[in-house]
Amino acid sequence: MKKSLMVKIGLIILIILGTGWLTFFKETKLGLDLKGGVYVVLEAQATEDLQVDDEAMKRLIEVLDRRVNSLGVTEPTIQRSGDKRIIVELPGVKNTEEAIKLIGKTALLEFRMMEDGKMGDVLLTGKELQKADVSFDNLGRPQIAFELTTKGAKVFAKITRENIGKQLAITLDGEKQTAPTIQSEISAGRGVITGQYTVDEAKNLATLLNAGALPVKVKLLETRSVGASLGEKSIAQSYQAAIIGALLIMVFMVIFYRLPGLVADVAIIIFAIISFGTLNFIDATLTLPGIAGFILAVGMAVDANVIIFERIKEEMTLGNSVLASIDNGFKKAYVAIFDSNITTLIITSILFMLGTGPIKGFAITLSIGILASMFTAIIVTKILLKGFVYLLKVKSTVLFGVKEAK
Repeated sequence: MKKSLMVKIGLIILIILGTGWLTFFKETKLGLDLKGGVYVVLEAQATEDLQVDDEAMKRLIEVLDRRVNSLGVTEPTIQRSGDKRIIVELPGVKNTEEAIKLIGKTALLEFRMMEDGKMGDVLLTGKELQKADVSFDNLGRPQIAFELTTKGAKVFAKITRENIGKQLAITLDGEKQTAPTIQSEISAGRGVITGQYTVDEAKNLATLLNAGALPVKVKLLETRSVGASLGEKSIAQSYQAAIIGALLIMVFMVIFYRLPGLVADVAIIIFAIISFGTLNFIDATLTLPGIAGFILAVGMAVDANVIIFERIKEEMTLGNSVLASIDNGFKKAYVAIFDSNITTLIITSILFMLGTGPIKGFAITLSIGILASMFTAIIVTKILLKGFVYLLKVKSTVLFGVKEAK
């Protein structure tokens, strides 16, 4: 066997080991349709004081991301849709109401002086909040203990020093939470927010305050609880169907193409490992449309091998040697395979740029599958096929499904 061929086989083994580790030892992200969860669509609302621009949307996504992470969701999706909308997907979340409250609440904390039941101007906001935690008063009732930044503590000290004997209202989204009377200057920058909170409500409020207020007001356009479309039993059945289908394809390839068919079967397994490994490497989320894209890519991979093997058989019927037929067959099949895959990649690129959610998932998995199928069909199959020919010292065309010329 040629040294260059052995080097190529070694490189393929390294690629298989790398993508194989990603496939089998890194958990694949599952979308809502496979795992179930909460789906929310928010729309940013412009006001007289604040316009919705790219910077505002970027900050909005950052705050939402911090809030979602506090829920303990392992694979959340937060993506912009159009100019003002944001789609939030929370796989595995069961408490829909709590999730929606945590996501959509503005959580704007403000400190105002209060006189005769009327609110004064805003003196301090939640921007100067350093942290908030749940604590309990002497009677065991939950409350929110807060600590201000150095700058906020100085402002708070000035407010309390200059307004002893007056009421200081602490509001959240314009609603008064508490309005204690200032007894003395508070210089430490610490305080508590009291109210008729349950422990869970206090925890959620502390979470919102720590994540920060939304930079713009948002409107809840759509929300729904999504059940897993397949479920554990159906997913298991789908795996069985996939295995049976793959085995039938492999048997077909071996019966009709003999040695090349066996090589194609190995290449298809490598294709699957590379595809899923790449999917996990880029942290893509697998959805039902994504699975459809992968299945389509498998079909294209098999089709590419069929085109190549038919060209090889044509070369053999012309009387060429086994190695010459392999080289010529791949050369003649290359253009057809390349053109068909490139045109499909152009379409998937358009789908990815213009589509949202499930459409993007389909486009990503199909694109990965196409690139993997081109690599395995054009490069891996050729190297493995030549490797078998050298190893087994194949000179007869019978192993390629072609009768020997008399």
